[in-house]
Amino acid sequence: MEAEQLLASAVSIAAGAVIGAGVMWWFGARDRSATTAPTLADGSVAPKAVSSSDADVVRLQLDDDGRLGSFEGPIVTLLGEQAGTGGGRALARLRLQVLRLKATEQLGPGLTEGEAIDGEAGRVSPTFEALDEGYRVTLRRLPDTRVAAEQPELQGSPEALIASVMRDAPIGVVQLDGDGRIIAHNRFFSRLAGDNRHDALVGAGFLDCIVPVDRERVSAAMQRSDRDDPVEAGLGPDGEAYVSLFLRREADGSAERSIVFAIDITQRRILETQFVQSQKMQAVGQLAGGVAHDFNNLLTAMTGFCDLLLQRHRPGDQSFADVMQIKQNANRAANLVRQLLAFSRQQTLIPRVIDVTETLADLSHLLRRLIGETVTLELVHGRDLKPVKADVGQLEQVIINLVVNGRDAMPSGGLIRMHTSLVTTVKPLRQGEEAMAPGEYVLIDVVDSGTGIPPEHLARIFEPFFTTKEVGQGTGLGLSTAFGIVKQFGGHLFVDSTVGSGTTFSVYLPAWSGELDAVVEAADGRLDSDLSGTGTVLLVEDEDPVRLFAARALRSKGYHVIEARSGEAALELLEREAPHLDLLITDVVMPGIDGPTLFKIVRESRPGLPVVCISGYSEDALRQRIVDAEGVAFLPKPFSLKQLAVAVKRTVGTSIPTS
Repeated sequence: MEAEQLLASAVSIAAGAVIGAGVMWWFGARDRSATTAPTLADGSVAPKAVSSSDADVVRLQLDDDGRLGSFEGPIVTLLGEQAGTGGGRALARLRLQVLRLKATEQLGPGLTEGEAIDGEAGRVSPTFEALDEGYRVTLRRLPDTRVAAEQPELQGSPEALIASVMRDAPIGVVQLDGDGRIIAHNRFFSRLAGDNRHDALVGAGFLDCIVPVDRERVSAAMQRSDRDDPVEAGLGPDGEAYVSLFLRREADGSAERSIVFAIDITQRRILETQFVQSQKMQAVGQLAGGVAHDFNNLLTAMTGFCDLLLQRHRPGDQSFADVMQIKQNANRAANLVRQLLAFSRQQTLIPRVIDVTETLADLSHLLRRLIGETVTLELVHGRDLKPVKADVGQLEQVIINLVVNGRDAMPSGGLIRMHTSLVTTVKPLRQGEEAMAPGEYVLIDVVDSGTGIPPEHLARIFEPFFTTKEVGQGTGLGLSTAFGIVKQFGGHLFVDSTVGSGTTFSVYLPAWSGELDAVVEAADGRLDSDLSGTGTVLLVEDEDPVRLFAARALRSKGYHVIEARSGEAALELLEREAPHLDLLITDVVMPGIDGPTLFKIVRESRPGLPVVCISGYSEDALRQRIVDAEGVAFLPKPFSLKQLAVAVKRTVGTSIPTS
């Protein structure tokens, strides 16, 4: 079947397919502008079709200066007798094209179409391909254009227009024989399949172009007589392109040949995957955040009452050691809760503008103790780094988690290399479902020489509780915690791993263009030694154990404490007794009237009343609800007796008493 007939058949089939409307609309757009035949770069009339027989094709190998090195095909027939020895006018013109394209930097790694030149048997069209040394040139003889010039009615004929449309169509078009081998295909399908060469896939099995995991499904669809439903599959050697395949028989009903239309749905597939992943992570994050909130209430009571017990026992008492064991394990549980909150991006952050080089240098001493003597830590600082805005403690936690992960991947020892650099991206950087917007970033690479991560695990390493370690060797929260913290900084965490060679974790943090923040010391240096105070505190907390501990702790420091177990109870008490208040302490999340609503109502009659909000959720979530509120401090749960006393004294000490 001739190329024009094949493509005409493809168009007629496409008109009845689901995608036909889109293809025919594009065809119509071309038809309205095609009043004359297309022309070549030198002004001659373009041919109706290009012959691909061996007698019409010559392949040349040219050196860097465009001189002939070797050839394959009937060079004398196409270019003349002198061309066989590297001479002649045709090769001279071809060399001039090479030098001109080289000078204008138009010869890239792909294929470059050149201008047609006159040969011995007519005009030939060159296609250039740059090599490491020299160039490969394919010459194809063009049909005699004088026929088209003498018969204007053939210019823009339906056959020529159909061939042009299908050759340049923004969908893949493939013709298959009865054995499923490719007879012909257009340029777009070549690009989808990862090979831009003309007719590169002719003769290959169509299923060989499909990724292995999808071949059985596509093969089954090809065997069905009913082919109305499209089949989605990965295409190309690495499966980066994802297509929707419409399988159709030839227009004449022959069972020997078929037409396949391939629509590129890669971007749609990426968006679908991102949406599913975000929904899953959001659900897990909400669960983790809710569990963490409840645990924080329990841990606040546990650690708080331990502090009250420790006030009555001295270090030499046996009871002191027992209580300390309880408190230490409660603190371990609190660290686990913080990891859950970090994953769900709800942990409390205290971001400030910092120097990454200085932070990593200070942390390196601790890291060397953590990794042991069998692992070498190498730290390479980049030049001219910009600062970043991050919570120092949380950034250190990210680096510790990544370094410890690398250490565990090298049981026999090895090298962990950390290096920093300033990078600027002009295009979005994508890895899996993650996409990083263009911009300026400070990059921290953590590279280990360990065992690497198997490909089947790479997609899950940032999921909470996913671990390949033995039971008791890890919680599966290290990498998910690091991922959540980096995302809360507005950054990105990417991973690249090769089994047997090692793993690279890349932390991208947005560069800060302002000045470094100064470290602010506590205004009152006596806070650590003198935590006593005076004043009236209204304490509103719906969790009885937390409220009982906080009330006892504050009374032991000299404060007069009024308790309320809900927002409604607090408002009723204030309306009934109208007490003088120096401070309001309220939980953020409570049934009925919550903390932010409560202090807004209270401040209507007591403007300027200082407030301390306590919560197991993050400060960021609170700040979104109290925009423009002044004099509101935040104390995250779980907190100790000392942390509560410090927060109260600082807030009361800087406020103006109200009535």
